[in-house]
Amino acid sequence: MAEPLRLFIDRTETPIGELVIVADREGRLRAIDWTDYEARMRQLLRLHYGEGGFELVPERNPGGLTTTMSTYFAGDLGIIASMPVETGGTPFQRTVWAALRDIPCGTTVSYSELARRIGRPAAVRAVGLANGANPVGIVVPCHRVVGANGSLTGYGGGIERKRWLLAHEGHAASQSLLPFAR
Repeated sequence: MAEPLRLFIDRTETPIGELVIVADREGRLRAIDWTDYEARMRQLLRLHYGEGGFELVPERNPGGLTTTMSTYFAGDLGIIASMPVETGGTPFQRTVWAALRDIPCGTTVSYSELARRIGRPAAVRAVGLANGANPVGIVVPCHRVVGANGSLTGYGGGIERKRWLLAHEGHAASQSLLPFAR
């Protein structure tokens, strides 16, 4: 039997709850979720890597990712754009997740627009399912996807967290556009 994939787990407080961060030996983000949804995250890891296919080892600030996430919550929104990510998932899911990273901070797109952007305009439901299966939310910003009418729709961490993240990104993005005050 192959040796299980060794993954490192850490936790950090944010303004909207405690975040669980899982990284690999190379410092790539493998999963991120809220502690109140940690069981779901562990189930997703089992789905991607198999029962017994990974082990979670506590480690402070694996790959510097905990510090990076704290910096994002402190207002440096651009810092997550270059975070290294390694996920499982189907080729279609990975295509959707890559497209999510192309949504500029401070903006939103609809599920239908996201489907159009990946060249699959009829796959709106599949895009929604892939969005919901994203194991590295915030960094792969699934919270930036909204309903066709602009309404806030499902978010794995809850609608209030989605609302907060969008407000955080919109406020910080608008502040960075203000002229330098002298």
